[in-house]
Amino acid sequence: MIPQVFKEVIDLGDGREISIETGKLAKQAHGSVVVQSGKCMLLCTVVSNYKSSDVDFLPLTVDYREKFAAAGRYPGGFFKREARPSDGEVLTMRLVDRVLRPLFPKDYHSETQVMIQLMSHDPEVMPDAMAGLAASAAIQLSDFPFECPISEVRVGRINGEFIINPSYAQLAESDIDMVIGASADSVMMVEGEMDEISEEEMTEAIKFAHEAIKVQCEAQVKLAEAFGKKETREYEPEREDAELAQKIHDMAYDKVYAVARAGSSKHERGAAFAEIKEEIIASFSEEELEDFGGLVSKYYSKAEKNAVRDLTLNEGLRLDGRKTTDIRPIWCEVDYLPSTHGSSIFTRGETQALATVTLGTSREANQIDMPSFEGEERFYLHYNFPPFSTGEARPIRGTSRREVGHGNLAQRALKGMVPEDCPYTVRVVSEILESNGSSSMATVCAGTMAMMDAGVQLKKPVSGIAMGLISDADSGKYAVLSDILGDEDHLGDMDFKVTGTADGITACQMDIKVKGLSYEILVNALKQARDGRLHILGKITETIATPNSGVKDHAPTMITRRIPNEFIGALIGPGGKVIQELQKETDTTIVINEDPVTEEGVVEVLGVGSKGIDAVNAKIDALMFKPEVGKVYQVKVIKMLDFGAVVEYTEAPGNEVLLHVSELAWERTENVTDVVNMGDVFDVKYFGVDPRTRKEKVSRKAILPKPEGYVARPPRDDKRSGGRDNRGNDNRGRDNRRDDRKPKGDR
Repeated sequence: MIPQVFKEVIDLGDGREISIETGKLAKQAHGSVVVQSGKCMLLCTVVSNYKSSDVDFLPLTVDYREKFAAAGRYPGGFFKREARPSDGEVLTMRLVDRVLRPLFPKDYHSETQVMIQLMSHDPEVMPDAMAGLAASAAIQLSDFPFECPISEVRVGRINGEFIINPSYAQLAESDIDMVIGASADSVMMVEGEMDEISEEEMTEAIKFAHEAIKVQCEAQVKLAEAFGKKETREYEPEREDAELAQKIHDMAYDKVYAVARAGSSKHERGAAFAEIKEEIIASFSEEELEDFGGLVSKYYSKAEKNAVRDLTLNEGLRLDGRKTTDIRPIWCEVDYLPSTHGSSIFTRGETQALATVTLGTSREANQIDMPSFEGEERFYLHYNFPPFSTGEARPIRGTSRREVGHGNLAQRALKGMVPEDCPYTVRVVSEILESNGSSSMATVCAGTMAMMDAGVQLKKPVSGIAMGLISDADSGKYAVLSDILGDEDHLGDMDFKVTGTADGITACQMDIKVKGLSYEILVNALKQARDGRLHILGKITETIATPNSGVKDHAPTMITRRIPNEFIGALIGPGGKVIQELQKETDTTIVINEDPVTEEGVVEVLGVGSKGIDAVNAKIDALMFKPEVGKVYQVKVIKMLDFGAVVEYTEAPGNEVLLHVSELAWERTENVTDVVNMGDVFDVKYFGVDPRTRKEKVSRKAILPKPEGYVARPPRDDKRSGGRDNRGNDNRGRDNRRDDRKPKGDR
């Protein structure tokens, strides 16, 4: 018997709908929903342990997976089972996590899992845009302590018109690709890429998305009420001691304020703060510390945060002595690494990124194989954040979600500036060597310079900046901070990263930690970010103003050319013999793809220097050489036969034709060597395909003057008995000759 099902439908306003359903699947989870749009179906389940974990944070895991069966496909590779998450799945996990995490109580420490699975795929629906809705809807059906429903939508813009949750085809035409996460009353998260839009246009897109999110939040409330809203579970909150909190505040605030106001470096400041904390801890007896547990450290951190925020709001000063709009000192360098195809160093304050560029063929493209998307990237960026960059020693366990997310942000910032006709596959790798504030934006700047150093003809240089916000709702004061430090990242009310050219925004990532942030403050913050971006862009262009005109001497040059479909096989050769030998002889890499539209062969030739590439071009020209009837061509003898000489066209080496003995000279030629020898070079006339032999015919004698008194031999009589051209007749036909060769008993 099918259990009762509860369902809410959200109208997207253009004939499309999203449904949220519960009651049929995964009933032992603390909350479960199926979210569907078209044929796309996501199953989301949530579970949270009733026993609190022995940690001082929320151990929340958001997991998003796409099942290959959802698209009627098998997992690629030898191991036919879904394994580690792809980068695309990790990015979706981050989108959902960043909106959910702040809405749990700060003192809720029970292990919590949110699992979202793509169970059915629709090529017209992008599933990641519904993952946040699915997660929040499942939580609303649980008894978790959670502040309010949220949702996420993707917004695009086609011909000036905004659209919610565009399809893949629509997104290809859009100049905006942004995912916005929000509750009914507050925007909380923004991430996306844009085609050099203005700050006002970005704000309008956020507003448009927020209106759609309000409808989705209302649908979740209705579903929970119909299903039967559960009572929020009781949990043991963290211990609080107001008297102790005030005591520590009084002991720490002034001292912290003084250190913060001194404008010291990261390590000096950290040592001073640690000394204040140790003094406070030392003022308590061992019995008191044992009784208070971790409250002393907790309340000290709170006092430190308040002092630093007040310094900025009251005096407009920051931890390193800068004013709110100041950018830290910047120095840059290109062509630092001698063997890479391109390299750069970008250093801003205590953040440093070393970027490298590698150029390759389409064979090096990054292959994306997900149930919801198959394709390749000809430009991609990888970001590495080793522990030494922050002066730490910790285990390295593969690529972290943070590294995937930061690399994706920098990639989105730059990819629109790589020209469509760039022949190379371009890989940028950013190594973070120092970090104290926005290494992802340092990656954007270093990546720009490294590509220009490599000779990639970027349309425009791109820079990026990380911004912060400190606000006080009671007084109405707020301060927007340009180029934030690592310490300012976690103590602020908003941190957002904006990248762009001199003409507009190309990417952004924003996390808003306060409710009801006004759009006026947001626009002001974005405009201040623009001033900072342009300042940084100026430092970049002082170092390298335009892309180098060509690649470095040791870097590969690549040419791309098209050949008719019928010549692809000849260039590859039997079993790849021709192309393999050609690559070995010329020290090049040759890749052949077929244009799916024109069915032409697209040949990529990659090699260091022009010699090898020229040789490959000559070979291709030779393969494609088509002599014209009636024209005279120079040839070279490459093989001697009893009945003629094999010659090749000197302008198309390897393109051979038989020069018959009868076409060597007007006089009768008994021996081929009487007229020509190996290596001889002379002219011949091309007559096309001989209708009798059905082979190409060339003649040397045709361009020689006839000897005086020359009399042409009469043509053969095809009717002569036993004549050469009479072989097809019954008395000497091909079939008769075959019979003659059979054993007598078989005739």
